[in-house]
Amino acid sequence: MAHLLENQLFTAAKTIEQQLDQQLDRLDNLDSDDLKALREQRLREMKDLNNKKQEWLRNGHGTYTELADEKEFFEMSKKSPNIVCHFYRDSTERCKIVDMHLKILAAKHVEAKFCKVNAEKTPFLTQRLRIKVIPTIALVKDSKTKDFIVGFTDLGNCDDFATEMLEWRIAHSGAIDYKGDLMQPPDAKRKPFINRPQKTIRGGYDSDDSDIDLDD
Repeated sequence: MAHLLENQLFTAAKTIEQQLDQQLDRLDNLDSDDLKALREQRLREMKDLNNKKQEWLRNGHGTYTELADEKEFFEMSKKSPNIVCHFYRDSTERCKIVDMHLKILAAKHVEAKFCKVNAEKTPFLTQRLRIKVIPTIALVKDSKTKDFIVGFTDLGNCDDFATEMLEWRIAHSGAIDYKGDLMQPPDAKRKPFINRPQKTIRGGYDSDDSDIDLDD
């Protein structure tokens, strides 16, 4: 068994070595025209990304803002296909914790629009998205709600979760660009969860619809 494992490791190492040698050979064989083409391609990619960032900023990305009503939400969804929207209520203390983290992430991830809406003032939108627990974060990718973060259950069942933990959880929806490992949550010190009932919206629905078309 040990001999077989050694052979497998040797084969894997040999394969990686061959792949690296092939990549080095290709780089060594590039002429000036090839290098120029690579530089031009990289410049185009950087220019396209910069143009996208400028458009995102014009559409209010980079800041965490509150939307007044459903009309403003739907207008924003036409301009910003990637949205992280916090449904809050003034009387729910945990919503202030969410606000703190989303404000930080909004500045870091300008590729998505970070916002919040008062669930009690937007009953049509709240019921359409079947939101029952407050706080809930709706995650929109390509103008479709792909996921919901309901309460703090997915964030370690604690009130003092790290901003990186929320960032990692949001990234699973594809609404933001994430450089870390989606298979492994970031390590964070957690205090015991404060066991108090989650706030619900009377007449709400369970947040189980994972693909709601916002253009309808």
